[in-house]
Amino acid sequence: DKANMFPLLQRCCFHTPFKLQKSTGPRLLLHGKNKITWSSVGLCPQRDACHVSRSPSLNPASVYATKLQAFHTSLPFLKKKTPRESETKDPGILQRSMKSLKDSPKPALYLSLAGLIPFASVPLSMAIQGTYYPELAFAQIMYGAVTVSFLGGMRWGFALPENSPAKPDWMNLANSTIPPLLAWQALLFKDITHGAIMLVIALGIALHYDVSLLPTYPRWFKVLRVVGTLVMVLSLLATAALKTFSETQLSDSRNKWQN
Repeated sequence: DKANMFPLLQRCCFHTPFKLQKSTGPRLLLHGKNKITWSSVGLCPQRDACHVSRSPSLNPASVYATKLQAFHTSLPFLKKKTPRESETKDPGILQRSMKSLKDSPKPALYLSLAGLIPFASVPLSMAIQGTYYPELAFAQIMYGAVTVSFLGGMRWGFALPENSPAKPDWMNLANSTIPPLLAWQALLFKDITHGAIMLVIALGIALHYDVSLLPTYPRWFKVLRVVGTLVMVLSLLATAALKTFSETQLSDSRNKWQN
């Protein structure tokens, strides 16, 4: 028995590849895959075992194992990729403008909005009472002329410092005098409607200077200028429209009284 046991142990411990050659089916695939893995990391020091791993009988198993391994490594590429920031939808101009308006300094934002109250309150009070007041309309024209003059002189304050990106040249300094001249002309008109139209033109020129000719202004200031100009222009036009409507009603009532 001892004589028979020793060859059996010798065959099991030292000649395992011969057992691998006799195995077929799934066991051959599993054991062949493990044998290839062992030989790749250097755990197969025996010469005959390495020879068995290169035998033709193991080629289908090794090829199939390689395909399984390649299929396994290709799975992570099938995962859904998260969209990049550049592929996300670009926000609209209105959303970007509102964000820039929120980023403006609080004193500049609040003072600018408070400065629009005299413009908007005049036509609003007239519309609520249903009566046109020439004194309020003229007060609005005067306040508009002062505001336009301030917007024109603001460019001098921006161009005069030594480290300013805007140079104190003829274009910057001369263009800033045009809005005050138009505002002064608006005060000379006897008709409120003509004065309002002149102020609308002056506000449009001042906005063109600040938005187009001086790109070094911060974005929040440009958005604030656009919003403020829209409110001032609509307020002046609303006052002129109320004046025209009041004059039409007055003319109709006179015609009815005469008839």
